[in-house]
Amino acid sequence: MLDETFKQAKNKTVGLKQTQRALEKGLVRRVYVAKDAESQVLRPIIEWCSTHDVEHLEVPTMKDLGKACGIEVGTAVAAVLKD
Repeated sequence: MLDETFKQAKNKTVGLKQTQRALEKGLVRRVYVAKDAESQVLRPIIEWCSTHDVEHLEVPTMKDLGKACGIEVGTAVAAVLKD
């Protein structure tokens, strides 16, 4: 489940493209991925996190992750950025 770190974070990304850009720039502290998202969408993000030592946590559903991000639709990926 989502922890308080994500819910209270001021700087975060929502969605695949924004999260990928932030990862490439080295701005990400922690990534959240939805378990029910398509594996081909998540694979590059999870591999990037593994090779660059970025923590990634699973969230049960895309809907849960979207709701935590404050959006009406689900999202496969979100991230908390470094301060």
